[in-house]
Amino acid sequence: MPEESVDKVFNRILVGVDDSQDAQLAFKYAVRRAAKDGATLIITSILENDELNVYQALTKDYIHGERADLVEHLQEYKKIAVDAGVQNIEMVVDEGDAGETIVKNVIPTTDADLLIIGSLSKKGISKYFGSQAAYMAKYSPISVLIIR
Repeated sequence: MPEESVDKVFNRILVGVDDSQDAQLAFKYAVRRAAKDGATLIITSILENDELNVYQALTKDYIHGERADLVEHLQEYKKIAVDAGVQNIEMVVDEGDAGETIVKNVIPTTDADLLIIGSLSKKGISKYFGSQAAYMAKYSPISVLIIR
């Protein structure tokens, strides 16, 4: 078996954030890794449509407001990363099912080479490992690191 380097350096680290404890751990790890490796950190959060009621989903102003709140929240994450020494930071907000949106939209458009996520999500039936994290681990075209 040919020997390959096990010290792979990732240049564009994508981290999915929400307010869950696991996502916070994933973010902290991603920040440390990006600062240490001099990598670009791409912070993403997904506005999940299934969290909206029918009226909210049909109201463009509501969606715009929720999206603006999410962008503002990502600014807080960006400040933490800057303070930790990360030089290059990008932010991506998208809408849809978190796992599917990250795999099908965010990864291809950001050219990320590592995805770091928490093993749990913040609410509902999807809070148990097996839903979003498992989907991303199975279908992601790039390496995935799941933090617990």
